[in-house]
Amino acid sequence: MHAETYYPTVLRVGEVDREGERREIKKERLRKMEYSWVRALVLVICMFPLLVDARTRHYKFNVVMRNMTRLCSTKPIVTVNGEFPGPTLYAREGDNVLVKVVNHVKYNVTIHWHGVRQLRTGWYDGPAYVTQCPIQPGQNFVYNFTLTGQRGTLLWHAHILWLRVTVHGAIVILPKLRVPYPFPAPHKELVVILGEWWKSDTEAVINQAMQAGLPPNISDCHTINGHPGPLSTCASSSQDGYKLQVESGKTYMLRIINAALNEELFFKVAGHKLTVVEVDAIYTKPFTTDTILITPGQTTNVLLPADQGAGRYLVTASPFMDSPIAVDNMTATATLHYANTVSASAALTTTKPPPLNATPVASSFIDSLRSLNSKQYPAKVPLKVDHSLLFTVGVGVNPCPTCVNGSRVVADVNNVSFVMPPTAILQAHYYNISGVFTDDFPGNPPFTFNYTGSGPKNLQTMNGTRVYRLPYNATVQLILQDTGIIAPENHPIHLHGFNFFAVGRGLGNFNPKTSPNKFNLVDPIERNTIGVPSGGWTAIRFVADNPGVWFLHCHLEVHTTWGLKMAFLVDNGKGPNESLILPPKDLPAC
Repeated sequence: MHAETYYPTVLRVGEVDREGERREIKKERLRKMEYSWVRALVLVICMFPLLVDARTRHYKFNVVMRNMTRLCSTKPIVTVNGEFPGPTLYAREGDNVLVKVVNHVKYNVTIHWHGVRQLRTGWYDGPAYVTQCPIQPGQNFVYNFTLTGQRGTLLWHAHILWLRVTVHGAIVILPKLRVPYPFPAPHKELVVILGEWWKSDTEAVINQAMQAGLPPNISDCHTINGHPGPLSTCASSSQDGYKLQVESGKTYMLRIINAALNEELFFKVAGHKLTVVEVDAIYTKPFTTDTILITPGQTTNVLLPADQGAGRYLVTASPFMDSPIAVDNMTATATLHYANTVSASAALTTTKPPPLNATPVASSFIDSLRSLNSKQYPAKVPLKVDHSLLFTVGVGVNPCPTCVNGSRVVADVNNVSFVMPPTAILQAHYYNISGVFTDDFPGNPPFTFNYTGSGPKNLQTMNGTRVYRLPYNATVQLILQDTGIIAPENHPIHLHGFNFFAVGRGLGNFNPKTSPNKFNLVDPIERNTIGVPSGGWTAIRFVADNPGVWFLHCHLEVHTTWGLKMAFLVDNGKGPNESLILPPKDLPAC
């Protein structure tokens, strides 16, 4: 090929260089195109954070021991990153969350992301020997899940032994970008975690109780954000404990979490009203109250208007128990401080907590809860039922030759005290490992009796690792029926992997002919943890749209330890979008 020869154009006088003009026009067009492209690129870069709603959030949880002093007594406790309560996990709806948990303590550890749906990602749900084998000392595991269709307050906590007494923290899921709250935006948001504290090592407390066959010792105090408060028996001054700093005329949102092991709690702020706007990461129809009831595992968001005069106001967390059961009757306290208060030692406005057995206060709060059921946040209540189940929940007595009285107090669902297997049920299901569990959990009590009466003469239960099998997308109605064996008692029941609608509740025995007439199928509250009333029943409905193995248990840790637990096994649906994902490569081994 010959090189192209260029001959310059020679012009006569008065002629126009048409070719040169065309070249200049072409250059100008190219300059404009380049400028437009650069402007577009800069605009996309600037707008990218606003255009992308979802992102990946990385957290690292180092599980370590730390000495902690409460009630004038110091002991080592298990913590995440040395904090008690643990760090708050922040994300937005739709975000992917990766949490690397590194175990530096002598105990086996798992973390449960309480209330997170874990759609198709059951490997990361966290209950030991149900969805995973525990993270052994010196080992680590990365939890990887997406916050699909959820926004609000949830919690994370250890899900093995009694470690969650100090291994817990908040999950704050903000709405997607540019999506407002369905209520007036607060000036500021605060996390308030309620808990319990034992002076003794809690693992020693439950181990000694199990050996004796008796109930464990109750806690020594309740806590608000890890502190007993200024009115505790060991407070050094009225300045002790957690302080909520507020400015007059502004509204605050409190994200309240009950992380206590064994007790339902009332929560109050002296002189202030609380407007409930969300529970268990579900928006509610707003209603105003001066007292909320919150069971272990539940969360409640309230708006608190700072509409009182300058000063200090008492905040209380006190127990609710309407049965003859021993509880820690110590009230945890904190203080709300107005910014314009002249003196830190200003007079404290106090409030009287509800009585321990204030059933009317508890019932009034529960009955006021309704799903928002708006166009944007509808209450999709299942109207047809594929599986109608009745589970009795309560306690029993089994023989124990080595125990103090020759017997042991146990707990059960449908007379089955659940036995934790040596390997995780989900792994056994996925890999078809036989001998780990059976799928014959009874859908109804094996024998009928006056459930809320004194019970049958034989108080013994059956032991077993039994699950109830559900096809994908089946609709389930589950009646949770308390029993009067030994004594009736409230049971906060938590279902992993699902939200459910609490369509009805009542006292006495559930009547399948008349009780459903009072069901609310329009705007019932949607939750992941629900209290079964003492001597009564609660009806819930949910859609089994999440394949995997999902734990159902009492969130009173003593009852879970005694066996008040079972699991649903939900089969895969059609195709990968309705099937459990592959197990992670770093899944811990038993």
